[in-house]
Amino acid sequence: MVHHDPSRRTVLTALAAAAALPVGGFALLATRSLAMTASDLEIITVSDRSVAVSWTTAAADPIGRWRPVAADTELALGPADSRRPLPVVHSDATPTAFHYVEVTGLEPGRPYRLEARSGGVRAVSGSTTRWWNDEHRHEFRTLTPPPGRLLRTLALANDLHFGEEVSGQIVAALPTGVRREPGMAPYPEVMLDALLTDVREPDRDVDHLVLAGDLTSDGTPSECRNLRRRLDNWGHLGRDLLVCRGNHDRPRVGADWQAGPRLAGTAHHDCWGAHFLPRQRLYSYDLAGLRVIGLDTTDLDGSGGRIDAEQMSRLRALLRDEPDQPTLIFGHHPVTRESGMGNLGGPGFVLNRRDAAIVHQLYGRSPGVFLHHSGHTHRNRRTRPDTPVPVEFLEVASIKEYPAGYSLLRLYEGGYMVTFQTTRTAAARRWSARTRTQLFGLQSRYSLGSLADRNHVVRRDLSGIERIPQSRRAPHAARRVRHRGLHSAAQR
Repeated sequence: MVHHDPSRRTVLTALAAAAALPVGGFALLATRSLAMTASDLEIITVSDRSVAVSWTTAAADPIGRWRPVAADTELALGPADSRRPLPVVHSDATPTAFHYVEVTGLEPGRPYRLEARSGGVRAVSGSTTRWWNDEHRHEFRTLTPPPGRLLRTLALANDLHFGEEVSGQIVAALPTGVRREPGMAPYPEVMLDALLTDVREPDRDVDHLVLAGDLTSDGTPSECRNLRRRLDNWGHLGRDLLVCRGNHDRPRVGADWQAGPRLAGTAHHDCWGAHFLPRQRLYSYDLAGLRVIGLDTTDLDGSGGRIDAEQMSRLRALLRDEPDQPTLIFGHHPVTRESGMGNLGGPGFVLNRRDAAIVHQLYGRSPGVFLHHSGHTHRNRRTRPDTPVPVEFLEVASIKEYPAGYSLLRLYEGGYMVTFQTTRTAAARRWSARTRTQLFGLQSRYSLGSLADRNHVVRRDLSGIERIPQSRRAPHAARRVRHRGLHSAAQR
């Protein structure tokens, strides 16, 4: 039995969704005889030397339902200050409805223009109402990396909801949600496999994977057991893989959870804790000079966040003893007041104000803390701290639904670079496109975030972090790809 907790988020989501025009999902392939459109153009990733672009081709059937249309993939790209026609840098005649192209070999800090086409039709942005809509200009500027050597790379991800069966449904039939297609594996498994495969690729070059909560749908024994088995096949928990608990992973009351250990003094059983980490317990990891602290910010019976006194005391002691050590902190619930006011769940959906104020105070006394990674809101967003502390508060979109990705955090001696990456398997691309229609069509407007939220550089002294020698890196990470000139790759 699956239980969902109605909250203020339910009400706000329903009100927001009611203001949007319904958007039909799609299932079967349409024929090319229908008027095909190339839309939903998105400049997903911009790094110092690469760009990743996606779009879909579809057509409306006679009763107005949108269905995918397979077509070719072509991308033209060149410097924005050039008067020459844009050269075609990628062309693939293989039919697909879900187009994705990565182009590498670009120059750092340079503006570029692009044009994406399928079947001779130019791709356009799927949204003209987002104030941060970058795609309608068909331009971008590559990032300028921080100075110094690349030290290591982390992948930041969250909100897998392993075991979930309907995506985007908050309470029964509201919104209607998206189900897997016949013959498709359970979509959380598809998206987890896509994530674990992607971060092992040489061009991602990931040293550590950080999962910031909501790893399961309901924290049942089978969800926790099966998820842990899959993660163990990828890497070692506490070294390659760092996790924290989310509100979906919290202890529960009921027959479905009685196989897990019972929390003292309560009727709750903690199945997630039996397979991962105890409840409200802080874990600190020293990764050769980089300190990573994982927080359990979950409440026992709600979707909001808190940090109990013992865990807060432990955080205070760690930061007091080594205030200057480069430190990344992650927890499921966002911390800032701006996040509370801007997410669909409202102020009660994030860390409570008392604990958030203490966290800001501790960060203000700890110059080494440079980034706090959160999930929970299922969106890409940087929010302002409540007090003037030099810490980035970063929310990363859900891995299990559109835009179905994770953030790469590349650490250099002189700072760090964040780039949002979508997973690249064919099944993941199709599922991401289908779940774009969630929240009555508001999903893309809410979750993707601005180009600057997704991709940016921060200068910071991180020279205290040890660079991992090639001989000590995992086999997958030792294979670094170096690009010369302009190259492209597409995943369908």
